[in-house]
Amino acid sequence: MGPLFRSGLRRQDARRLRCQCRPIYAAVTPANVNDITAAKEMPIEAGATYVFDLGYYDFGWWAKLNAAGCRIVSRLKSHTKLTVSAEQAANADAGILFDRIGLLPQRQAKSRRNPMNRPVREIGVRIETGKVLRIFSNDLTAPAEEIAALYKRRWAIELFFRWVKQTLKIRHFLGNSENAVRIQVAVALIAYLLLQMAKADQSVVISPLAFARLVRTNLMHRKRIDRLLKPRHSPPGNPGQMSLQW
Repeated sequence: MGPLFRSGLRRQDARRLRCQCRPIYAAVTPANVNDITAAKEMPIEAGATYVFDLGYYDFGWWAKLNAAGCRIVSRLKSHTKLTVSAEQAANADAGILFDRIGLLPQRQAKSRRNPMNRPVREIGVRIETGKVLRIFSNDLTAPAEEIAALYKRRWAIELFFRWVKQTLKIRHFLGNSENAVRIQVAVALIAYLLLQMAKADQSVVISPLAFARLVRTNLMHRKRIDRLLKPRHSPPGNPGQMSLQW
């Protein structure tokens, strides 16, 4: 994704919001494979919440997620018009411009039938830049503010990639073969998960970056994490020993 994978390989990553955005699935694909193509190969977790951007715009895939009881949060393209059946109250103070329930177009390209034919939801959200986003969801009951907040948390994925690139030193690949790239990415993911698990077991260091640096500095020290930040105590002096006065 972007300059992170310069060798022409790409990683598809599914993330679970309720687990503090820890990766639960990863696959390495050629750079010319579309995001949605790789997503269709990913096992669907029934009942999970899927948050994604326009790169995963496929009504057929959405229908499969919906059939598995998954909650979908994404965006609608400008040319996709919703046939509105109900208007719900919108909280303008929270940036919610409208909250509608309706149906997606019955036909797709080449007059194919749209399998996503159940009532869905469109929420208009004005972001900090003034741009209005058309948030899509199949959740008809959750507050509009909750749906908007879920879509905003999608940026945790970009922060994850940046963290891996900067902290785990994966700016450059050590080998050019596909196997070498796969191994390096897998090692980075394992290191990330181990750090997240260790960080969750302590409350002394809050910052993930500071925690990673602390672990890196003390890898060869057999000390408890909560004791690494405590200042070292000098041994008490011997009162019977002479001392030099400088």
